[in-house]
Amino acid sequence: MNIFDFTLRIKGFPIQEAQTRLREIQQIPETEYANYIEKARAEILQYHLQNNPFYKNFIGDNTISRWEDVPILQKKDLQIPLTERLSNDFNLKNVYKGKTSGSSGTPFHFAKDKMSHAMTWAVILNNYKQYELTFGASFQARFYGIPLDIFGNSKERVKDALSNRLRFPVFNLSDAVLKKYLDVFRKKKFEHIYGYTSSLVLFANYLKKNNIVLSSICGSLRYCIVTSEMLFDDDKEILEQSFGVPVLNEYGASELDIIGFTNPEDNFLLNSQTLFIEFLDDTNTPVPKGTPGNLVITSLYNKAHPMIRYAIGDVGVLGKKSTPKKMLLEQLIGRTNDVAILASGKKIPGLTFYYVTKSIIKDSGTIKEFIVEQKNLQTFVITYVASEVLHENKINKIKKALAIYVEDNLTIIVKRVHSLERSKSGKLKQFISHL
Repeated sequence: MNIFDFTLRIKGFPIQEAQTRLREIQQIPETEYANYIEKARAEILQYHLQNNPFYKNFIGDNTISRWEDVPILQKKDLQIPLTERLSNDFNLKNVYKGKTSGSSGTPFHFAKDKMSHAMTWAVILNNYKQYELTFGASFQARFYGIPLDIFGNSKERVKDALSNRLRFPVFNLSDAVLKKYLDVFRKKKFEHIYGYTSSLVLFANYLKKNNIVLSSICGSLRYCIVTSEMLFDDDKEILEQSFGVPVLNEYGASELDIIGFTNPEDNFLLNSQTLFIEFLDDTNTPVPKGTPGNLVITSLYNKAHPMIRYAIGDVGVLGKKSTPKKMLLEQLIGRTNDVAILASGKKIPGLTFYYVTKSIIKDSGTIKEFIVEQKNLQTFVITYVASEVLHENKINKIKKALAIYVEDNLTIIVKRVHSLERSKSGKLKQFISHL
């Protein structure tokens, strides 16, 4: 047992019991897996109907005769004090507490009972084990945000020490800072690099510009794991080229669990062990495999707080070859609130602007990163960081492409800045609507 596992047990999280339970779930045959999911979701629903006053009130007079009758839980439903949402026999002292990042614009506090939180960690540890990485033992280079206040900063530094990781703050990723970060890789034997997609892509572009492959100067490096932000195919390509190691994609939500992780067959495999994941249309009807749907997720083991048919706010596509036990995330499209509304009444995913713009400027060699913002029905602002001003011909190409792929008569404003504004956690939101 390493220091990290020991720390979990000291804090009362039964990690060994959770790992045993996870192995039992993994051994359930495919032919019986749908029954396991159906039984587990029915049990957690019944538990909260009997033991959680908040959830009983949320259900109200609705008659639940089948799973589809269970109402969808929205984030706004959870924006009341946490103490009012806990199940009987749970309080703020005997649960794991956390707060969502608020990247969706609807932050809230949540809780997990200790076994549920241990199950979360059992899934994470198992994901790493597939690649012969040991969480808390394999040395990690962590490109992440960090609180700037003394208490929060110290707390994260302690967690870093216990988890055997070295943090590289992402709030300033200028070339001068990245050069210092690179010097650390020359001296340290990192086994994997982990962090926000946008920050790692920025580092990868810096390496590419300087004709450096990270694994050539840090021979112990084996994997790159991206998290918290969208991973585009061309970003994955440059990460693999510049780092010289395979790229793994992690998709999770703090209030739930790890939702998806790249498996050794290079599939984006959804977590069907501790979660029940549905893909629904806007009328809450299941969509066919291969069709975009809103992700609605049930936490099968959280008794402290109901997360039942919870609309996480993301849109994705379930692979056509998926089974109840092996659910494949074919595509993660973005958030349901990342929608651009045009003067014509047309609605399109906001990332459409990002995709089109990215396809044109990615070969300029000077653009480090950029975001797209919708100011009103016709006006979009593209803000970018670059070593030099984007040439007029590139700007005109962007405008023409958006007229073709999105809509004509749009007002496109392109401006250069020294750095982009990130959230307090260090995440970068690629499309922002101010409507």
